[in-house]
Amino acid sequence: MAPFRAASVRSVARRARGFTLIELLVVLAILTLLAGLVGPAVMNKFGSAKVKAAGIQIADFDKTLEVFKLDVGRYPTTEEGLDALIKRPASANGWAGPYIKGELPKDPWGNPYRYVNPGSQGGMEILSLGADGAPGGEGEAADIRNKH
Repeated sequence: MAPFRAASVRSVARRARGFTLIELLVVLAILTLLAGLVGPAVMNKFGSAKVKAAGIQIADFDKTLEVFKLDVGRYPTTEEGLDALIKRPASANGWAGPYIKGELPKDPWGNPYRYVNPGSQGGMEILSLGADGAPGGEGEAADIRNKH
């Protein structure tokens, strides 16, 4: 009976010691490989979510500017900008704002939205310059604008 007891005590002692250095290094290497494969995919999703959020905010501005136009009879001028949705411009008879609560939101990259009336396509234009904050670009750095 003694040999059985000695073997079980050794196996319990072996299990209680924990992991060896090689086992820990193998697990660390596997985790590093997984992070290298999954990390970029997650970051791409995060970047595309910011692009979608900017598009949604621009669409909200577009709708809010339509309400401004119904009240005032025109869109704000380039000089009045999107601030006309919060503060009454001097020449805006019929203004029933503020049309946005609080401050004007910034784009997902922390930059102010640009507003031009008339824009490059003739109507009013609301624009985010994307992640790089510069005109043009591709992917997350591409310009995002309304459809007017």
